[in-house]
Amino acid sequence: MKTLICNTPGEFEYIVTEMPEERESYSLLKVLRVGICGTDIHAFEGTQPFFNYPRILGHEIAAEIVHTQEGSGFSTGEIVSISPYFYCGRCVACRNGKTNCCVKMEVFGVHIDGGMRGYISVPNYALVRGEGLSADELVLVEPLAIGAHGVRRAGIEMDEFVLVMGAGPIGLGTMDFAAIAGGRVIAMDVNPQRLEFCRDTFGIPYTINPLTENVMERLMEITGGDMPTVVMDCTGNLKAINSGVQYLAHGGRYVLIGLQKEELVISHPEFHKREATLMSSRNALPEDFEQVVSCIRDGSVQPENYITHKVEFDEMKYQFSELINPANGAIKAVVVF
Repeated sequence: MKTLICNTPGEFEYIVTEMPEERESYSLLKVLRVGICGTDIHAFEGTQPFFNYPRILGHEIAAEIVHTQEGSGFSTGEIVSISPYFYCGRCVACRNGKTNCCVKMEVFGVHIDGGMRGYISVPNYALVRGEGLSADELVLVEPLAIGAHGVRRAGIEMDEFVLVMGAGPIGLGTMDFAAIAGGRVIAMDVNPQRLEFCRDTFGIPYTINPLTENVMERLMEITGGDMPTVVMDCTGNLKAINSGVQYLAHGGRYVLIGLQKEELVISHPEFHKREATLMSSRNALPEDFEQVVSCIRDGSVQPENYITHKVEFDEMKYQFSELINPANGAIKAVVVF
C-alpha cells in the first residue's frame, strides 16, 4: 500500500509498505481521512518532543472497519474514529484510570507509525464509535477531545472568565468547550486573521492581539479588574507560556495544553501570591471522546467551522509546506484518501 513517511525534518517520501498483519484484539481499518495537527507540523519542522525519525505521521483518523474480531463490539463497514493513545493498562496511571498519561504511552503517529497510509491496524479498545457521523466529522473528534479534556481539567464554572492563548485548531476546540461549560471566553493570538475567525465564525466575544494591544489593560477592562480565573495555553510557545501567570486572577488555575521542549520559567512570587494552580493537560480520555461525539451530534459543536482546507493523499507531500503557511489562513487541513 502507498505510504507517506517523514524520513527526517523537512523530508516526506512516498513508499510502498506491507498491509498490516492480523492481530488478536485488533481491527483492520481503511483510512478515509487524516487531520493535519500541530504535532505533525512540529515533527516536520524538527521541533516535536518525544519524537524519532523516520515516522509515518497522522493520528487524527476517520476510517472504515474492514475486519474486526467477534466480541469487539464493532462491525465491518462501520465508520469510526480512533483514540490514538495506546496504553499499557498496567502502570500507575492506567491503574488509576488516567490512560491518557500512561507511563509507557505510545501515541499513534508520534511514538509509533500512524495513519498516512491506506490501511491501519489498531487495538479494539482504541476504536471510537461513529454514531452515524461522517468521515469529515469523525476526523475532528480527536483534536476536539484535546480541548474537551483540558476544559474538564480546568473545572470551568458558569460565567468564569477563561483566557485561551492560541487560536489554532486546539485553541478553537478549547474555546468551544469552555463556552459549552459556561465560561466567558477571551481569545488571544498574534494572528489578526485567527482573531477575526474567532469573532466571526465562533462568536467569541473578546479577542486580544498582544502585538498591538496592552494585554494587561485589556484583561482588566474585560474582567472588571478581576483578571481571568482560568488561563489555558494552546500555543506551545515558550514566551507565551511563561507570560501566562501574570494574566491569571488570584486563586486561579493555569492549564497547559500546548507543549514545547524548553524549561518553564515562572516567577515564584507572582505564582505564590495568587495561590495559583498549575496543571498540564495531556491527550484525552474515553469520556472526552464521548462528549465530543455527543456535542457534534446535538449541534453544539459545528465541524464545518474547523475544516478550511482539504488535500488529496497523493498530493500531500507536495502541498504540505503550502498548507501550513500561516498566510494561507488554514485552520484545519484534512487529507482525503
